[in-house]
Amino acid sequence: MDAYERIKYELTNAPVLILPDFELPFKIHKDAACIQGLQASLHQRQIVNGEPRETVICYISRQVKDSEARYVATQTESLCLVWALEKLH
Repeated sequence: MDAYERIKYELTNAPVLILPDFELPFKIHKDAACIQGLQASLHQRQIVNGEPRETVICYISRQVKDSEARYVATQTESLCLVWALEKLH
């Protein structure tokens, strides 16, 4: 299997996304780029196939607005965190 087929397989077969377990804590990973946009993912440590692993619950992203594209890095990262918390809450 070549690299492209392997990536396609990994992205289309379980477990890509896992249902949340509301008894366990959640973790948010975020990344912001002034030019490209904001992205975040909601993670949780769960038992998958008998082994504990960090699983992804969902991914979110959006483009930055024209006014936001002029933010400095700390402002963009803060914007990303607030946006992610609002969307994933």
